[in-house]
Formats: sequence, structure tokens, C-alpha cells
Amino acid sequence: MTDLETRAAGRRGALRRAAPALLGYAAVRALGLLALALWSAARGKSAYTLLTARWDSLWYTGVAELGYGYEVRLPDGDVHSNLAFFPLLPWLERLGAAVGPLSYADAGFVVSLLASLAAAWGIFAVAEHVYDRRVGLCAVLLWAVLPVGVVQSMAYSESLFTALAAWSLYAVLTGRWVTAGTLAALAGLTRPVGLAVTAAVWAAAVAAFARDRNRAGADGAHGPPSAPGEGARRVLGMLLAPLGAAGYVLWVGHRTGGGPLGYLDVQAGWRNGFDGGAAFARFVAEKFTSFPAALAGAALVVGVALLVRLYVAGVRQRQPLALLVYTGIVVLLALCASSYFGSKPRLLLPAFPLLLPLARALARARTSRAAAVVCGVAVAAAVYGAFWLNGSGPP
Repeated sequence: MTDLETRAAGRRGALRRAAPALLGYAAVRALGLLALALWSAARGKSAYTLLTARWDSLWYTGVAELGYGYEVRLPDGDVHSNLAFFPLLPWLERLGAAVGPLSYADAGFVVSLLASLAAAWGIFAVAEHVYDRRVGLCAVLLWAVLPVGVVQSMAYSESLFTALAAWSLYAVLTGRWVTAGTLAALAGLTRPVGLAVTAAVWAAAVAAFARDRNRAGADGAHGPPSAPGEGARRVLGMLLAPLGAAGYVLWVGHRTGGGPLGYLDVQAGWRNGFDGGAAFARFVAEKFTSFPAALAGAALVVGVALLVRLYVAGVRQRQPLALLVYTGIVVLLALCASSYFGSKPRLLLPAFPLLLPLARALARARTSRAAAVVCGVAVAAAVYGAFWLNGSGPP
């Protein structure tokens, strides 16, 4: 077989291994969309409009159609500029509308559906590489049944970002440094949290250089540190990784006249910023001043404690450094930003390595019991997602 045929066979084999996970994921998402359609119809709303033409979806399609430069000035003085939204999803929406009969909103929906499947496959690939195939299957199903999983099917950028992040991390774990850097750069063009992917690539690369140096010292000065060209590819991956986010942020700064920090001024217009979690802490504390709001406050405290516990479990289980760095930054940015608090659950969607300790536990259970758990949670998540998306505020 030629090298090309060998690679093609390898990809087919990888897809066959992932097929049960992808089919399970598609089934869960189909259940969620069915619940949303029924719930929305009962309330006289369009489920498709909720998925494609409300909240952030409108901002993305606006960028795709008209480009950057649109802003809304609110009575309180805040300025909501579409420069806050990173460009990769609008670019893909514009491409989809240009090559077919789709509207920008339709293209955004298709991109999210395809990206969610790519994300599920990437999550499977990472979990299978770190643990085994059964853990990979469980990790994908757990990501699918998250209470806010309906966002994975919306014309938002979470699915696209998670797909790029997962495959970048997989490339890091398998030593494909140029691929990792390229995907990290694309992730940086998708969401501000692309910083987490870049940091993961850099942390893993630095650790790999350190291991090479220690190995060379142990084997003697003439011992080869790695395969020929490995160091150069690693450096190239490191250089590529930050280009997407840095390029967009610097372009925004130049356009607004705010310099390198101009993008932060744009985010400030949306009342978004990094305050170390002070605003979120005040938001939670205020819940305990009345009842039944105190129940929501208690649930938030339990939720944050669960996130911390899952991260610590990942550390104890010796997850690869790249996963720990990536997850830590995603969680930190989600919890410590002074953004709209109702959006924090969806901001945590890309932090899929948090699910790996749960996936390992689920994989050890009997198949019948694991299936019952997943099915029960899938139904609950479908109902919650339909209720949540039909609410008054954006997810």
C-alpha cells in the first residue's frame, strides 16, 4: 500500500471505531431537537427560529451579511459592537450562503450540526487515546446529554470551537504539532477562549522539549532528542497556534484606534471583562437573600464545587498536561468573567475533559446500567433544553 492508501485506511478505521459514539450522539441530539420542536409548538414559537435567528445567532449572521462595523447604543450608554464576535463562524456562514441556496442563518445551522459531529468525534478520539474506546463512547454521550446540550445545535460558535479544540488537543497528544498549531489558530478565530487551546499547545510543547533535554542528558550528549525534524515541527506549531486570536484582536485594536487592548474596550461595551470571579460571587451571594432564590444559589455553589472536584479528579488521574491546561483556562475564563451570568453554563461546553472522570466511572458500569443512566439523563436534558431555550433570556 502507498502512504496515501495507508492514511486513508487509518481514517476509515478511526471512523469505524467512533461510529457507535457518533450514532449515539446523533440520537441524543435528535431527541433534544424533537423535544424543542414540541415544546415550542405548544407555546406558538418556531424552534428553528430559536436555533438560528435569536440572540448571538443574529449577531453572527449580521457579520456574515454586512461585515463588521455595526453597533447598538443603549440608553444606559453601553455600546454593543459586532466586533465582539470572532470571525470564523460568520466566514463559514458567508461561504455556505455563497455556494448553495442557504440563507446565512441556514448556513450557520448546518455549520453547527456538522461541527457538533466533528466535536463528538474529536472528544471520542481524545478519550480513546488517553483511556480506551469504551471511555471514549461514554465521554461523547455525556457531552451530548449535558443540560445545555441544545446549544450544540444552535447557530452559535460553541460546537465549532469545541471541534477545533478537541482535534487540536488530539494532534498534540499524537505529536502532530503543525496540525495542532493550525487548528489552535482556527480556534483562536472562533472564540476569545481560543487562548486556552494555544496555551495547551505551548505547555505540551515546552514539556516535550524538557523531556527531550532530560533524555539527551541521560543518554549522553550525542543521543538524539527526538525524531528528525520533530523539534522544528514543534516550534512551528507553537508559532502557528496564537496567530488566529492575536491577528483578530490586533485588527480590532487597529480598527477602533484602541491599540493592542482595543478588543477589551469592545468587550467592556458589552459589560464583559475579567474580574477574577468577583461579579459572579456577588451574583451567587445575592441569591441567598430571599427564598426560593436561595435554592438557585445553593445549586450554583454545588455546581461550582462539582467543577472543581472533576478538575481535581482529572489531575489525580494524571490527564495529559495539554488537557489540564486547556480545561483549567476554559473554566477560569467562564467563571471569572463578569459576563452575562445566564450564559456561563454554555461557556463551559468546550471544557469536555471535565467529563473524562465521569466517563471512566460510567465505562466501568454494566452496559445495561450505563444505558439506563444515559437514556434517563438524555430525556431530562431534552426537556430542560426545550424549556431553557423557550425562556426570555439568551442562553
